Amino acid sequence: MQSMTGFAAAEGGEAQLTWRWELRSVNGRGLDLRWHGPEGRDAIERAFREAVKARLARGSVSASLRLSRRPGAVTAQINEAALATALATAARVSAAAREAGFAVAPLSVEALMARPGVLEAAEIEEDDPARRVAQEAAMLADGELALESLAAARAEEGARLREILATQVDRVASLTDEAEAAAAARATQAGPALTRKVEALVAAGAPAEVGAERLAQELALLAVKGDVREELDRLRAHVAAARDLLAAQGPVGRRLEFLVQEFNREANTLCSKADFTALTAAGLELKTVIDQMREQAQNVE
Repeated sequence: MQSMTGFAAAEGGEAQLTWRWELRSVNGRGLDLRWHGPEGRDAIERAFREAVKARLARGSVSASLRLSRRPGAVTAQINEAALATALATAARVSAAAREAGFAVAPLSVEALMARPGVLEAAEIEEDDPARRVAQEAAMLADGELALESLAAARAEEGARLREILATQVDRVASLTDEAEAAAAARATQAGPALTRKVEALVAAGAPAEVGAERLAQELALLAVKGDVREELDRLRAHVAAARDLLAAQGPVGRRLEFLVQEFNREANTLCSKADFTALTAAGLELKTVIDQMREQAQNVE
């Protein structure tokens, strides 16, 4: 079992570039990859999308690839126009200074290079197709490492979810037993309770007493109307199905969410038939636990 939430990162580099992958995954109805990468690297995006489809089944995944130039990958080039302007300006200033009687020292190369605009940074051109292919293969390999780390994080979270859900399923099974015991207690008390109600009506001035045959009929109708045997049987069947899903391999999130809906349907029906305090309490607690299961099931892949 895997969760749909997780985070992973990976870094790499070569002579000219460094890169960093960041992957984030959250809940989603299906599998959705949102790509944030550098322009001109479409081949990496296509290959990574295929890798995600092969590795993950559900979740909203955000993938980010950032590139950075190494300092050595930037060289300096001379701006010829700026150099010519600087030389012409220096010559005019030197001539004017000499005419005024000032001693003028020779202009150093370092001073010329320090003039604004004379030197410009230039990135090394990547005009070697083979180099680019190798570079992108290295980037993609690191991206796949990040993807494996993301899957491992989702699996770790999934193991915790399995433990939580298993505890909740066990609680549903226990509450089903409690509901069955409460239903049995209600059956034993139904006759005396109905008799007391009839006696109270007669004492209050009801026109005639109710005979034993009519009481038996009313008890039979109450028993049919309030019978929760089918709901209890289905709850137990759902408990068995949930345990099978928790033990299964591969994505089970969609089936688990559907099963939780079935749990909730039976709990609602049981509560609607519960006219006995203990049975009502068991039904309400069932609804609470099932709602907690629903919240956890939404995180399962």
